Amino acid sequence: MEDSRDDDDQVDHQLHERDYVDPPPAPMLDMKELKSWSFYRAILAEFVATLLFLYILVSTVIGHKSQISPSDGVGPVGIAWAIGGMIFVLVYCTAGISGGHINPAVTLGLFVARRVSLVRAVTYVVAQCLGAICGVGLAKAITRQYYNTQGGGANTVAPGHSKASGLGAEIIGTFILVYTVLSATDPKRKARDSHVPVLAPLPIGFAVFVVHLATIPITGTGINPARSLGPAVIYNNGKVWDEQWIFWVGPIIGAIAAAVYHQHILRASAFKALLSLRTYSRN
Repeated sequence: MEDSRDDDDQVDHQLHERDYVDPPPAPMLDMKELKSWSFYRAILAEFVATLLFLYILVSTVIGHKSQISPSDGVGPVGIAWAIGGMIFVLVYCTAGISGGHINPAVTLGLFVARRVSLVRAVTYVVAQCLGAICGVGLAKAITRQYYNTQGGGANTVAPGHSKASGLGAEIIGTFILVYTVLSATDPKRKARDSHVPVLAPLPIGFAVFVVHLATIPITGTGINPARSLGPAVIYNNGKVWDEQWIFWVGPIIGAIAAAVYHQHILRASAFKALLSLRTYSRN
């Protein structure tokens, strides 16, 4: 009996010591969102942000490849900087409206972590994919004379690498990105590190940058199914479609793994739920 009271006192003490409050899990199906104007603003923000992201990405890649000498373009490092920098800008601009996902893999990770509802997750993914297609179409219209001859910015596994290697690179790269997103937006971090001026979009953009440095030579770097789908639809090449599954399966596995690792292992949300249930049942 005394052990039970000691456990209860320890739980209460831990709760009183906490300087942050975990938001309640997002409902699985929140149909009320469909009646909210802010919900449709968020969808529009995701569509436009993904459109702009793909326009910059494809234009940068095509611009580099169209140079006469490989040393004349921005190079892989410049491409990585452009993409990481654009993600930083877009997440900063849209975080307060839609959360700044701009990536179906990020949306999936946040859904698994119960940060967004199923309704919001599905509509975000649709908006991101449509935005990506439109963004690549815009890039093609502007860089038309080079677009079809320079690969269209599409993702494929590079010669010398197997499809298994490409899949592994996509899984690990997406894991790093989604893990960074979950960590940068964690309510515990926001509260306990409030004295440190950490801007969430900065580590997210930097994660995109470093992952691109590592995986451009392998797959051209997907880690974003919408980013891979847009060029595949507009460029419409057989090899691109044959390997498209890699850029969906890899990010899906990486996103789920990152969400489970962060939410249920590092944050121990499942353990906390069981502990709360145990304490409630005793009372």
